Amino acid sequence: MEQQQPKTGKFALNYGLLLGIISVVFAVMLYTQKMHYETSTGVIVISIVILAAITFVAVNAFKKANGGYLTITEALKVAVGVALIGAIITLIYQFVLTNFIEPDFMDKAMELAKPKAMEQNPNMTEEQWEQGVEMQKSFAWIQYPVILIMNCVIGLVLGLITGLILKKSKAEY
Repeated sequence: MEQQQPKTGKFALNYGLLLGIISVVFAVMLYTQKMHYETSTGVIVISIVILAAITFVAVNAFKKANGGYLTITEALKVAVGVALIGAIITLIYQFVLTNFIEPDFMDKAMELAKPKAMEQNPNMTEEQWEQGVEMQKSFAWIQYPVILIMNCVIGLVLGLITGLILKKSKAEY
């Protein structure tokens, strides 16, 4: 009797939900500390480390459920699925935050960015700044697909690395 092979989608969904929950908890933590406007290197690194850790755990769990065998294709499917589902959950939180919890999020973010922008470009007039702010506000929606794509690309890279590390093929005979 042949053993039934586990589905990559099941692992991607379960661990993607876990990633999404952990990412939202991290985002809420940043919000409570008034650090949610920052896009500092530390915050980005922590987010990628969380994604990498959950991806590794998910791919390893799939390998164990698959009798200790793993192909790179399976690792990629699990990793990209985890990254995609985690990103969707995080973006839903971000949408709720910026549209309902803190509707003036964009204004505050621009207010905090203004001194740095003026320092980097001292010739900028107030009118040019306002035009730039209005343009950014009108294109704010573009962050959602960009973040989704970037998360999937990072998941693809992490899946490839994890797959290469954990790969084990079944015997041909």
